[in-house]
Amino acid sequence: MSGKDILTSSLYHDPLRIYYVMLEDINKAKDSVYIETYRFENDPIGIKFRNVLTKKAQSGVDIMLLLDAWGTSVSSKFFKELIDAGGKVKFFKKLRFTINFLSANHERDHRKLLLIDGNISYLSSINISNYNLNWRECSLRLTGQITQALETIFKQNFHLKNSYKFDKKRLSRTIKLDGIDIVRDIPSVRFQRIRKKILAQIKKAKKEIIIESPYFLPTWMIMERLIHAAREGVDVKVIMPQRSDVTVVNVLRQHYLGRLHEGGVKIMYYQPTNLHAKLMIVDDNFYVGSANFDYRSFRYMFEIGLFGNDIEVFDQVQRHIKQTLQDCIPFDYDEWRKRRFTNKLMEAMLLPFRHFL
Repeated sequence: MSGKDILTSSLYHDPLRIYYVMLEDINKAKDSVYIETYRFENDPIGIKFRNVLTKKAQSGVDIMLLLDAWGTSVSSKFFKELIDAGGKVKFFKKLRFTINFLSANHERDHRKLLLIDGNISYLSSINISNYNLNWRECSLRLTGQITQALETIFKQNFHLKNSYKFDKKRLSRTIKLDGIDIVRDIPSVRFQRIRKKILAQIKKAKKEIIIESPYFLPTWMIMERLIHAAREGVDVKVIMPQRSDVTVVNVLRQHYLGRLHEGGVKIMYYQPTNLHAKLMIVDDNFYVGSANFDYRSFRYMFEIGLFGNDIEVFDQVQRHIKQTLQDCIPFDYDEWRKRRFTNKLMEAMLLPFRHFL
């Protein structure tokens, strides 16, 4: 692929707007619609997507859905008409009820992709559900040949055997395009491509680092490199929701925030609602993807992200972050120091489970 890998890009943050443009593009599809997502629900949003996809399948469009079996509550019965019309629906890694239930089922497909006609791509933080209608999300719509690369990645995941034993090296290879790297993660202690790419970007920072993540539980190395960058004069900001939808993460993250603040990292709390976007800018480079900045995403999840310096994408990510910051308040270090002993005890009790939260 060459200089036409990306023709246009648009970044959306409002869930209703995201769903509207997605459904509009699906309605116009002539050849194929492929969706990979963690959560697909039996609610007004999920029903709307299912019904539109069913009509497209009935008209001869190739429909393939890859849905995580843990995150998605519906069964194949929900998609009966779609399947009868020739649509293909697969539930990624169905749950196994074993003695080691948690560890055996912890490797999930957390990617969020919508690919249409080999030319339109959505890479998002958003699932297909009413659950997040008032959240601040991030969905990057791209047109161009990048969609063909993402289709290849999607189909590789869709066709994994039921044993989920696979060539980890092959399925985690980075795809380099013009101005963008497609970086994908698979469950692995060894590879962790997205984490390593994030670390490499932070290490090269000269001016600024800004991170948005709903669940911020940084690995030791990420935390230390952020602090080192701040002490070297880099403007380092981490933006997270004041209260995310996962209470245990809200508690455990307090263990990290004091040290980050003491090291010069500016912690910002997004107030209006849950901030669910997962992105980063480092100087003139960006990251947009499905991975949270936490142990679980880096180690156990199938994730996908775009890293690069494409000017059009970078400008939109930067604009999104500036808008986010308008609704933020700074972390209160004095209040953090005065938090109750029971809070500190809960942090200590949760710390050994940080890889699973």
